[in-house]
Parts: sequence; C-alpha cells; structure tokens
Amino acid sequence: MASIKKGDRVITKSGIHGKVVELNDKDHTCVIETGAGKIKFERAALSADATLRLNKPPSEKK
Repeated sequence: MASIKKGDRVITKSGIHGKVVELNDKDHTCVIETGAGKIKFERAALSADATLRLNKPPSEKK
C-alpha cells in the first residue's frame, strides 16, 4: 500500500469505505474520512485489491 496518497478512496479489510486525509510514514498509519467522521488505521488494514479498483479511471472499471 506504499502507493496510497492523500485523497485516494480506500476500503479497509473490514469493509469501511473512506478517503485518505492524512498519511504518517513514521508509524505506517493513515487517517480515513468516512461518513461518520475521521478514523486512524494501520496501512496494513487497507484492502489493496478494492482500493486499486476504486481508484481506476471510470473508463478502466469493468
């Protein structure tokens, strides 16, 4: 998940959807903004497959 950047849409492994608002390289965490507010997660908790699918341009989604 090294390619994650601020503003990316992500899904955690537990199914929480949100947008990355903060990245911390020191402790490998990120803050995700969801409909319920902001939550801090370990980057390892992000689902790589779902996140990559969400961030594809619309023309590539199938």
